[in-house]
Amino acid sequence: MNLKFYRSALFSIAFSLLMLTQVAVKAQRGKTHWAADGYQYYRAQGGDIVELDIRDASKKTVLASKEALTPAGGQPLSVANFVLSNDGQKILIFTNTKRVWRYNTRGDYWVYDIAAKTLKQIGAGRPATSLMFAKLSPDGAKAAYVSEHNLFTEDLATGTIKQLTFDGTDKLINGTFDWAYEEEFDCRDGFRWSPDSKSLAYWQIDASKIKKYEMLNTTDSIYPYVVPVEYPVAGEDPSSCKIGVVDISTAKTTWLNIPGDAVQHYIPRMEWTTEPNEVIVEQLNRAQNESKIFIANVSGGTATLIHQEQDNAWIDGKSRWNGGDPTGWEWIEKGKSFIWVSEKDGWRHIYKINRDGKETLITKGNYDVISLTLLDETGGYIYFSASPDNATQKYLYRIKIKGGNAERLTPADQPGTHSYELSPTGKIGLHTFSNSYTPPQNEVVSLPEHKHLSGTDIKLNKDAKNKPEFFKVTTVDGVTMDGWMVKPTNFDSTKKYPVVFYVYSEPAGATVTDSYGSSRNGEYVGNMADDGYIYISLDNRGTPAPKGAAWRKAIYKNIGIVNIQDQAMGAKEILKWPFVDTSRVAVWGWSGGGSCTLNLMFQHPEIYKTGIAVAAVGWQLTYDNIYQERYMGVPIDSAGRAVFIKGSPVTYAKNLQGNLLYVHGTGDDNVHYKNAEMLINELVKYNRQFQLMSYPNRTHGIFEGPGTTQHLRTLYTQYLKDHCPPGAK
Repeated sequence: MNLKFYRSALFSIAFSLLMLTQVAVKAQRGKTHWAADGYQYYRAQGGDIVELDIRDASKKTVLASKEALTPAGGQPLSVANFVLSNDGQKILIFTNTKRVWRYNTRGDYWVYDIAAKTLKQIGAGRPATSLMFAKLSPDGAKAAYVSEHNLFTEDLATGTIKQLTFDGTDKLINGTFDWAYEEEFDCRDGFRWSPDSKSLAYWQIDASKIKKYEMLNTTDSIYPYVVPVEYPVAGEDPSSCKIGVVDISTAKTTWLNIPGDAVQHYIPRMEWTTEPNEVIVEQLNRAQNESKIFIANVSGGTATLIHQEQDNAWIDGKSRWNGGDPTGWEWIEKGKSFIWVSEKDGWRHIYKINRDGKETLITKGNYDVISLTLLDETGGYIYFSASPDNATQKYLYRIKIKGGNAERLTPADQPGTHSYELSPTGKIGLHTFSNSYTPPQNEVVSLPEHKHLSGTDIKLNKDAKNKPEFFKVTTVDGVTMDGWMVKPTNFDSTKKYPVVFYVYSEPAGATVTDSYGSSRNGEYVGNMADDGYIYISLDNRGTPAPKGAAWRKAIYKNIGIVNIQDQAMGAKEILKWPFVDTSRVAVWGWSGGGSCTLNLMFQHPEIYKTGIAVAAVGWQLTYDNIYQERYMGVPIDSAGRAVFIKGSPVTYAKNLQGNLLYVHGTGDDNVHYKNAEMLINELVKYNRQFQLMSYPNRTHGIFEGPGTTQHLRTLYTQYLKDHCPPGAK
């Protein structure tokens, strides 16, 4: 559920990971275009594509000038992304991009030949802006791409286009994915070149049996029309998925015989091994608590199981420990072994697994690996982020691939949240730092000594106004949670102030992080502290804090129960503080946070007097199956459905006593407007008065259309002030 955090504090600039202007342009998934030496890098600059040196800003080589990137009789290409061929002689350029679901993954592609100084559009015979995920072959002779759900290759020398699949439709999807795979597994790019450039391995998603959720657009034409979205809700079968390998010369596809029902299993990862006749895949069962790794022989289509893992709750996929990117396979030892991450011993740790399935634990101890940053086999190290002593922070570590003690590379005098993009050799780091009172600062450092090379000299802003205070609170259930609090300006401990709780509470994200902007309310017009509010957030069990698997998975089959209990019991402890006005207690959240807000208002009306819920899942059985079944089980019978119903806000709506503002976009393809209408019906049934704001045709982020953002912020602020008045008493 990638979009659970619209406009929340976590979408602050601290998490935009902005790098220095002299550092390279980001690739489609946010990575710098590095040369192999780890010092040279490539970027788009003033319309040119240039090679720069991280050590010397004066060094610049123009690989393709703005003039060279101007088609005959046309305008210069606007470079959204680019990649160089393996030999460095061709540049594949992505331009004129269009949005598909969440990201701009469709558009036009051009190839610039550096030696010949020629610029050619690939896929020129296809519909405009219809190409997706174009990739140059390893030998640099061809490009492959998806267009209108079919795969194509194109010879770069002759321009000859060859169609490889012919059955693609908006229901039978070759080389990319359906809505649910993209939203919940981060899967978008659905094909891979073989190492010998002779074949493509690709996903085929069959969504023909997936029911369409039909949203109604009532404003963009005189007559309303239906906007259909293939959307498998919890309890309904997912799309069928299989892996094929198509021979470039014959256009013949060999389907891999992966054991297990193609509907009741997912394949979130697939890559070639280091051999041209083998593909490796990870398969998850539908409940996502069993992971199997197969190596498949392409010639015969047979698959061999080499590794298997089970969990009592769920197994997180690679995108959860790789910055949202499930692509790639971390091979070492010339393809004999690979790197893997698992929570099987109760902590998220790094393992080495060989082709026979033998495991070797690399990181050891009672701490979580938050994410992998770099595998540098030549240097013998794995770089990763972790924070063993403070779950609200994040630092860079490295450990030898052969094991040993992890070494912290981030300086000890920079407490907070650190993000790094490392060069291929691990010698250079693009470093972004912030904490709750220090805005993001960017620098280039050399590693492992973490020596400053260029950019901002990291300095803590210790004199910042309205600095958040971090604290811990222990509930009557013995649960200790991290929290932050922003006190009112000119705080007087002898007076009482209203408190506003910001919540999310589900496995898709944590709110209590020591990063800049995490404690800022982007929906409030003005300054909450200056106006006299206490602003607080708590991270309950089930949030993805680096506190061990038991903490994260306590919410299994208990969304709407465990998180609500923790939040409410934490609030009860906070309300004992002498400066908190228990008659002025508000709570708000968006998406999963909206669901939490509703449940808190309904299940604990004695605590929360005012609530603002945005785009909430009101009835868990309406949400998509991949997300909801991962954390709540597969509702195949009445007992399975019961846990979904037990945790749903609609179940408790009759208990509303306080002031509720409910907000939803009618064009929300993520959390459908049906949730709002089910909630409305239940509140009407029991004569529970509330305020509703529906934004026509706005999506989950409620940002489209002139004036929308300002209107929502104004509405939010006025409602809060009217029903939970600010200021000391």
